[in-house]
Formats: sequence, structure tokens, C-alpha cells
Amino acid sequence: MTRPSPAPEVWFLTGSQGLYGPETLRQVAAQSQQIAAQLDADPAIPARVVWKPVLTSSAEILAVCRDAAVQGAVGVIAWMHTFSPAKMWISGLDALRTPLLHLHTQANVALPWSDIDMDFMNLNQAAHGDREFGYVQSRLGVARKTVAGHVSNPQVVSRIAAWTRAAIGYAAMRSLRLARFGDNMRDVAVTEGDKVEAELRFGVSVNTYGVNDLVSAVDAVPDARIDELVKEYEDSYRLVPVLRPGGERHESLRYAARIEAGLRQFLTDGGFNAFTTNFEDLGGLRQLPGIAVQRLMADGYGFGGEGDWKTSVLVHTLKAMSVGTTGGTSFMEDYTYDLTPGGELVLGAHMLEVCPSIAAATPNVEIHPLSIGGREDPVRLVFDAQPGPGVVLGLADMGERFRLVANEIDVVAPPQPLPKLPVARAVWRPRPDLATSAEAWLTAGAPHHTVLSQAVGTEELYDLAEMNGTELLVIDAETTPRRLANEIRWNQAYYRLAKGF
Repeated sequence: MTRPSPAPEVWFLTGSQGLYGPETLRQVAAQSQQIAAQLDADPAIPARVVWKPVLTSSAEILAVCRDAAVQGAVGVIAWMHTFSPAKMWISGLDALRTPLLHLHTQANVALPWSDIDMDFMNLNQAAHGDREFGYVQSRLGVARKTVAGHVSNPQVVSRIAAWTRAAIGYAAMRSLRLARFGDNMRDVAVTEGDKVEAELRFGVSVNTYGVNDLVSAVDAVPDARIDELVKEYEDSYRLVPVLRPGGERHESLRYAARIEAGLRQFLTDGGFNAFTTNFEDLGGLRQLPGIAVQRLMADGYGFGGEGDWKTSVLVHTLKAMSVGTTGGTSFMEDYTYDLTPGGELVLGAHMLEVCPSIAAATPNVEIHPLSIGGREDPVRLVFDAQPGPGVVLGLADMGERFRLVANEIDVVAPPQPLPKLPVARAVWRPRPDLATSAEAWLTAGAPHHTVLSQAVGTEELYDLAEMNGTELLVIDAETTPRRLANEIRWNQAYYRLAKGF
């Protein structure tokens, strides 16, 4: 795995105390450095693991917990190598503003049974110290992930890597600026939402800009930049003949490139990493942005159609979390079903805006009429999604809180060709089956716009939800409608009580 440059940092904190003397503390430092170095060298972890000096006092702990956020660490891993009296950690944990992973490990894998003496016992007592640390975390109500096992175990590393990806996504949310071009689609309920609460809960700043602000940027694109993009399209995709140079619709391709260049410049100048559009509000744009949106998503931008800023936030967040993984992530919508008994499938798509990161093969660049929006025929990438396991995730504003709902799925090849469907699409089999997943999704009040990801899994989503203090319902192979309905009832009670009176 190649880490991004500059790579995000996770700080490795080791707890101990002065009771055992300087020689023991030197051993603690050496062994904790080895553990941190082993994690840092593991290619599965998409961040630098940075060792910090052993912590033996409340002042040291408070200082490093404060510094973690100030100096940009995406999270901290804490391990109590020896017994670290947990009252020392109260102020630090209370001040901590980055995600926390409690690693319950030890320096050795096997015990040297014939050599164990009390010096060994005093040094290697994470089984003792981490229980003290676990208590104070629970006493304070600290959100964290707990992973037990030796760092040489691939399963342990996999769980730490999942948490690290979630921490990267959490950091991306906290700094995200999102531009809405126009409002959301008229009379649609689920794309509404409390943007003030979203900034408080997730850190994302959501603001609206006039579509004609974007039009001005589009109109200002020089012809040389359009030439570059058209050449890039020719080199990267299969253009239908009418869009090629000299073709009767080539000018439409050039205008699509103009939209991409103008939109990209607007987002860059404003520091935005996510955006929305709305086919009902296109101002002076001659086309609904199609290939522009698809390519920007492929570069990591979040997107939501019809003004759906919540899904746009999720697209960008999951893309940030996918570092070091294979598979793509895209804006998606359940469109229609195949209800053939025993072969039930979901056909997912959208008007134009599906990310080519999920494509099974090189996309076509095509142009077709769009029956809504009242503009010129838009240019878009057309392809089938890559088969394989994945997840679809939606975010709904339930009035008193946000709710995440995920469904584990298996993307499959379309059972038959789709020669008349002029959009990118994904076909999948939801777990445990279509009827159960659909009933559960509807019972949860989950949205019709989602994020489909083959790069991020359920464990990362659980970790992200825990970091944000947000409800997450997962529909998987074990789900039944009755069990999910009960979980919703329990969650309603929990989140109301947790919020306080």
C-alpha cells in the first residue's frame, strides 16, 4: 500500500508510572517503540504511527492529548504497558478531541514460562494496566475502539487499519466545506436537513451559492483548457463517434469539458471538497453536469444530486477513508428491482452521476437526451459496476438526531445486456435478501440516495459512527425485520437518554 503524501499521523501513547524505577521505564520505552514501529511499518495501516515518550504523570498526559488535535494527528492509540493509575488520565481523556483506540497488547507473544520472575511480572502487566484504563474510559463515557491481541496478528492489524481509515474520514468531515449550487429538489423530504446540527455533529460547513456564480466560472474557461480536457477524454475513455473531433455532437463534448474546468476551478478557489447540483436549478448552464460530476467524484470530491448535501458529505468521507484499499465509491440510488423469485436484484443508477471508480471496464463517453431539466443533451460516462462485495450507506435527519443506515451487498454483473439504458449503473444482491433488506431500509426511514462503496466495509462504518456519536443501523446476513424494528426502538430510547434532559 502507498500512503498519501503527506501521510496522516496516528500518535502512539504508552502509559506507565514512576513506581518501578528508571530501568523498568527504559524497558517500557524500548518495547513500546518496537510496537509502534511494527505498526508503522505495516503496509495495511494507511497512516504514520508516531511514537510519543512514555507517559507517567497527569500533566504529561494532558499535554499530549491537547497537542494531538492542535498538531493534526487524526487519532491516538493508547496502551498501558505496565500499571498506569487511571486517575492520571482523567483530564487528558476529557480534553482529547481526536479519535481514540485502546490497544490491549503486550511486548511478547508467548510467555517465557521457565524464566518468569517478579521483575518480568512488573514490566509486562498490560493485562492489569489496561483494565484500569478501560474502567476510567467507561467511567468518563469516552468513545473509543478497543482491540485486543498482539500486533503481529494480521487480524489485530486489520482492525487497527479499519479504525485508522475511519479516523481519516472523521478528520475529513471535520474540515469539509461543501458548496450547494441552488437548493434541493422541490417537495422532497429526505434531502432536507439541519445544516447547523450537521456542523455541530460532523464539523462540515454547508452553504449555498447561486448557480450563475458557477456559470461565470464556466464561461471564463479558456479554450486551451478545454482542448486539454477533450484530449484527456479521448485518451481515457471510449468516445462514441458523434462526440469525436469532427463529429456532429463534438461541441457538446467541449461544453461538458468547459463545465468540468469551471466547476473544478470554483471548488478549488473556495476550498470545497464536496458539492451538490439540482436539475431544477441550472441557471445559465446549457447542460446538467454529467461527466464533470463523475470525474470530480473519481478525484475524491463528494457529490449529491438534487441538492442532497448529506449524501455528498458521505461520498467525500468514504472516499477519504478508502486510502490503501481497492474498489471504488460512488453516489448511488436504488432505482428499480428484478423480483424474479430466487433471483431478486436491485438496479442502481442515477440520471448521470455515478462515479467511474466503480466501473468494471473502460467507460464509454456518450450523449443522450435527458427528459427533465429542460436543457441540452448532457454528456456522460456509461458503464457497468465491478462485481464484488460492497455496502450501501445512507444518512437521514430524524429530527432529533442523524441516523446512518448501511446494507451489506454483493454487486453482480447484469444478468442481461442493457443496450437502451444510457447511464452508468450497478446491479446488486442485498443481504440477507431483497425483501428483508428493503423492509428493513424502509422501516429505518433511510434515504433513497446512498453511497455505494466497495472500498470501505461495515467495521469502518461502525468506527466512524462511534467517533461521531451517530446512530448506525446495519442490514446484513443476520438481519430480520423484527430484530431491526426492535433495534430502532432501543436506539430511540438510548439516544434520547444519552442526550440528557
